[in-house]
Amino acid sequence: MFEHRTKPLLPRKVFALRVLRSLALALGIIGVSLGLGIVGYHFCAGLSWVDAFLNAAMILTGMGPVNELHTVGAKLFASFYALFSGVVFVTSVAVLLAPVIHRFLHKFHFESEGSDDDRNKRR
Repeated sequence: MFEHRTKPLLPRKVFALRVLRSLALALGIIGVSLGLGIVGYHFCAGLSWVDAFLNAAMILTGMGPVNELHTVGAKLFASFYALFSGVVFVTSVAVLLAPVIHRFLHKFHFESEGSDDDRNKRR
């Protein structure tokens, strides 16, 4: 997905497009996750669409639920959605930061010691 360390650093315009693409992907992941939460809260907990959106957004951002849940199905959904939301948060941050971290490492030529390329050069 990213250029090899032996390739030159990308021009800023191309890098900006890469960051925008990562931002779009991260927003897409968050949007789909929010949609799943809204539908789940609406149908499992019987909340209105606005309340379902509020609960899904609050869980997805790590703030916690707003409405009290009364059924076992709603509580189970909320539990699994909360676990899912934690993974979505970490994934979204990773997708968003990947181009920036890669550019930083690429610019300063950080390498892991004992990589396969280093071993092949020594032979």
